[in-house]
Amino acid sequence: MDLKELTTFRTIIEEGTFSKAATKLNYAQSTVTNQIQRLEKELGFQLFKRGWDAELTPSGKMYAEEVDGLIQHWNFVMDQAKSLKKEEIGTLHIGVIETATATALPLIIRRFRVHKPNITCHFTVGNTDTLSKGLVDGTLDFAISGEPHSNPSLQFEHLYHEQIAFIVSRNHPFAARSKLQLEDLYEYPLIVGGKNCLYHLRLEKELSGFPSMPFFYSISQISSIPSFVNTIPSVGVVLSSMPLQKDLVAIPLQLTDPNIPIGLLQNNQHPQYLTSARRLFMQLVKEQWGMTPVGAENIEIL
Repeated sequence: MDLKELTTFRTIIEEGTFSKAATKLNYAQSTVTNQIQRLEKELGFQLFKRGWDAELTPSGKMYAEEVDGLIQHWNFVMDQAKSLKKEEIGTLHIGVIETATATALPLIIRRFRVHKPNITCHFTVGNTDTLSKGLVDGTLDFAISGEPHSNPSLQFEHLYHEQIAFIVSRNHPFAARSKLQLEDLYEYPLIVGGKNCLYHLRLEKELSGFPSMPFFYSISQISSIPSFVNTIPSVGVVLSSMPLQKDLVAIPLQLTDPNIPIGLLQNNQHPQYLTSARRLFMQLVKEQWGMTPVGAENIEIL
């Protein structure tokens, strides 16, 4: 039994026939047939009923339920072997909310490269909604993001809190006021992140008790908000970790609950089969926000 045989078996199930599976895998149909025959011989039972359509036998159906786990385990073992040889290569696909990219991420990468110099990291910057979809469809390995609304396939591990903050230019009338109320927000347009951003939704919930919503300009890239605030008489809604330019100030306006939980988000299917690179990167993320002791002696290399 090898990985090619398992992959061929799964592809036949997905495509419905041996010929379609052969086309997808770029094999001759005889190769597909031979691989399944070898697999059946090793297992000691027939996987498919003979015929044009690839119909599973009762034993084949039971085996099919386990094949994804077997493939995951096979890949995991191969990854561990590469790690032991110090020849580990590959790519991590990591989702990150915008505010974590400029500050924490470069520090994490610097430490990660010491132990995994041959692993490439591809970062996708987005809001929690976008990153959650990437985890569900398999385009991301894990993410540093907010906690999405109920999704049983995703596991969230809290790291720290972001806070919603309000900013204006230094020459804005609000900049000189020591006290402001939510009602004051209706005097100017609000420049805020996209409608599916967690903090945008939190702000709308906070304002839901008023007869109407303020006027919004929504921008998916939060780091662009200060430029708009500097140009348009408005109030920017950002996260408190965002560094402010010298011509901008935060204003004293408090929400009932300004906190946005941020943490590690991952698909909880087959969590035991994490590659060593992924486990190390996630450990470094936790250390960056003080979840585990920082120090080379605490880093799990393999």
